[in-house]
Amino acid sequence: MTSQHTAAGTAADDGTARTAPDPGPRVLRGLFGMLSANAAALSANRVLSVALPWFVLTTTGSVGKTGLVAFCQIVPYVIAQALAGPLIDRIGPKRISVVGDLLSTAAMVTAPLLHLSGNLPFGLLLGLLAVVGAADGPANGAKGLFVPAATRAARVPLERGTGLSAAVERTATTIGPALAGVVVTAFGSLYALWVTAALFAVSALVVSTTLSDPVPEPHEAQVEESGGYFSQLRQGAAFLKDAKLLRSIVGMLAVTNLLDQAFMAVLLPVWAKESGNGAEAIGLVMSVFAATSIIAALVAAGVAERLPRRTVYLIGFSLGGLPRFAAMALDAPLWLVLTVLAVGGLGSGFVNPIVGAVTYELIPTQLLGRVKTMAQAVTWAGIPFGGLLGAGLVTLTSSSTALWIVGGMYVVAIVVPGMSREWSGMRKRTVPGPAVHDVPDDGHGAAPETERGITGERAAGAASVTEGDAAPVGEDRAATGRGAGRPAGPSAPQEESAVPAAV
Repeated sequence: MTSQHTAAGTAADDGTARTAPDPGPRVLRGLFGMLSANAAALSANRVLSVALPWFVLTTTGSVGKTGLVAFCQIVPYVIAQALAGPLIDRIGPKRISVVGDLLSTAAMVTAPLLHLSGNLPFGLLLGLLAVVGAADGPANGAKGLFVPAATRAARVPLERGTGLSAAVERTATTIGPALAGVVVTAFGSLYALWVTAALFAVSALVVSTTLSDPVPEPHEAQVEESGGYFSQLRQGAAFLKDAKLLRSIVGMLAVTNLLDQAFMAVLLPVWAKESGNGAEAIGLVMSVFAATSIIAALVAAGVAERLPRRTVYLIGFSLGGLPRFAAMALDAPLWLVLTVLAVGGLGSGFVNPIVGAVTYELIPTQLLGRVKTMAQAVTWAGIPFGGLLGAGLVTLTSSSTALWIVGGMYVVAIVVPGMSREWSGMRKRTVPGPAVHDVPDDGHGAAPETERGITGERAAGAASVTEGDAAPVGEDRAATGRGAGRPAGPSAPQEESAVPAAV
């Protein structure tokens, strides 16, 4: 008896990655399109994050209303993205992305037009922002699904695609607010809303003209589809729950995002005030960290596929974690704090391409939308509580003690899962692998070792695989790009599996 859904889930735990070489031509259009669309959409978000609060504050004079607008955009964003997965898998990420960007464009065009005509009450503005959030969440989630497809078509490793995507995201985070500041200062916040609308429109245009929906490859194990929307949503949740490495990565990111938010929202401003460095130190810290992480992400895009994954993860996150908290807690001079942040940015920039590549490898093409959007929603779940955590710790102890506590929690969140057995699944090596479509079920949700392990991968074609909790149905996935994208064969790098800690 065979179980296709079990086969996919089992592969996610034991590291089977069945691939076939793709002799097709190298196509860069999708990669450029994916990066350009992400750059436009992410920049639109960052411009809006600065322009919108300023627009509300200057037009209403209310601090309370200014805080409410961000809430009305972010909450629909997170909820809609978490619930959109089955629709993305069913309708296709291209349509979801284009429609979402067009809805965001329409809302951002409508708001300033109504304001100029004197017909924009605050309640209607909140409604328009809710539309932007509800449309942009699924659209951005859908754009993330093009990364493996585009890298595969470009005949480059998946780590290069995730590295470039990380560099684009961090660049947008750095340049977007600066662009908003320039536009608001020179022309006014209303014009920044026009810029936001234009960027959303550019994203829709790029996606519609350069990208195609990913489809499962012939050699990829098929996943048995559930019937309706809610069944597919539960199927995505069940896959996320059963894939040990993926679940561990998502949990780690949820905790570190919570701690990062505590740092950014409370601990960093309090340190800047108490140290006497002032508000400008906050901007310097953020800029230095962002600049070095962009550089590292670009370097990682070129070399990450040759690096030991778990080692890079542990070193990178360790550099970006405790040292910054320790430097501030020890009241180090500003130049030393900035140096520590610069090194931390370099470490962080190398981590994202690795974690991103592993995450893509763990999810079958047919489940990519519902699993990845749900995973992203989980990683964001603690962010709204980060400020509360930071404020509570500072209130109950002191700023320096709070920094040490959060830094220690950061170390635990990184090291404990990173040293666990399933994280050996980040290791990659080159082995022959067949196109296995059905894996015998042993009655306990797992296939026999000879069927799901290395023995079952030796029938055909050289393939790059991820051991342990690896790609459910294949790491290297032709037009869908669901894997590393490096040509299979003896030229693919092989990492030493004899060293447990080296990945």
